[in-house]
Amino acid sequence: MNIQTLREAIFKRGIEEGFGDMELHYESNKKFSCSVFEGEVDDYAIAVDGGLALRGLYEGKMGYSFTERVDETSIDTLIAGAKMNAQMIDSSETEEIFEGSPLYERPDFFSDDLSKIKADDKTELLLKLEKEALSLDPRVKQVNYCMLEEYESETMLFNTKGLAKVEKTNNMVVYASIVVQENEDIKSAFKLLIKRDFKKFDYEVLARQLVEEALSYLGATSVESGSYQVVLKNTAAAEILQAFAGVFSAENVHKGRSLLKNKLGEAIAAPIVRIVDNPHLKEGVRSASFDSEGVATRRNVIVEDGLLKSFLHNLKTARKDGVEPTGNGYKSSYKGIITIAPTNFYIKAGANSYEDMIQSMEHGIIITQLQGLHSGTNAVSGDFSLAADGYYVKAGVIEKPLNQITVAGNFYQLLKDIIAIGDDIEFAIPSSSYTGSPSLKISSLAIAGENKSK
Repeated sequence: MNIQTLREAIFKRGIEEGFGDMELHYESNKKFSCSVFEGEVDDYAIAVDGGLALRGLYEGKMGYSFTERVDETSIDTLIAGAKMNAQMIDSSETEEIFEGSPLYERPDFFSDDLSKIKADDKTELLLKLEKEALSLDPRVKQVNYCMLEEYESETMLFNTKGLAKVEKTNNMVVYASIVVQENEDIKSAFKLLIKRDFKKFDYEVLARQLVEEALSYLGATSVESGSYQVVLKNTAAAEILQAFAGVFSAENVHKGRSLLKNKLGEAIAAPIVRIVDNPHLKEGVRSASFDSEGVATRRNVIVEDGLLKSFLHNLKTARKDGVEPTGNGYKSSYKGIITIAPTNFYIKAGANSYEDMIQSMEHGIIITQLQGLHSGTNAVSGDFSLAADGYYVKAGVIEKPLNQITVAGNFYQLLKDIIAIGDDIEFAIPSSSYTGSPSLKISSLAIAGENKSK
């Protein structure tokens, strides 16, 4: 039984059992992964998963159910599960099945060429990457992590109001980490590349960047504690934005989990800051033409010229606020419930080069790596205190590498203290969203390192 026939059978049975509007969500995911270590293939796996989820209105309540079975045996399971779930709900909030948007963009987020790349070509890329990194400098002692993952996903969304949407996406990720050593000093560096074009995975460039960064940390020391002008390198800035992206969710605003309540139209960042959520980004990992409720996605400007212009909405929060949904209804998988998440969420690039921002610093610090982003951030207050690595800058020149320092501040204040924005946007490791930022120059952040009395 194909999906089209199965959905008709499920909807027919649901109506017979007393359901009103219903929605069927189908998802199929395929993941290929391989890794190499010391010139040999270390791991190789193909995983396929997916299933069906049903949402339906029963006696005025929205019931949910899901199953991994995608055949006629799923019909009774889904209907019975959704009915039971609806009967257990106490909430008085109304939910709806969406009839569809007037217009949907038709971008293509699936590369046929990428899907046809042979497994041998993928492992060969990793072997070349490992060999190249080891050959660049005798201080490179090990490529301790060299991995490729390819993802393919197909999503279908149907409902009894006539909505029928189908979308396929794919992308490939290469991760690599190396260890360098000079005498007793050991340092490491990590990089990732995400592309839909296999030809753009340049192992020589990636190896060189890895080695140069790792070697640059050798001889790292701490720095005197104090307040410093700081350049957050693009990847570090992206990780901080990712940690606090939830404050722009209307759901979190309604629940008191964001300090941006009643701030629409107000200045929440420096005038040069513009934050965008763009679900149609060509290389975006979270690009999609419709969200998990079937709402057409659209490019949303969240912060413009420092002013808060919009929150991210699903159908429920948009109805509560009397605005149009922004296409950010989100389910982590077919098993999940509807929440809100950004898609491709980023601070717009500026006109400054990374080098120019450093050269304009008389006395400051560059933060390149952050640790403890889960434990060291408070998503409600905006406070953060994070272990960090980077460099000390004096008179516009990097004087020495730094480790054993902690950078502390507040996300809301950080947005206001941005004094320059780089042209070098990069994205963090994807989570529920794909979050990016250029390098950001901050007027002041607290750095904890050595005590001056020492």
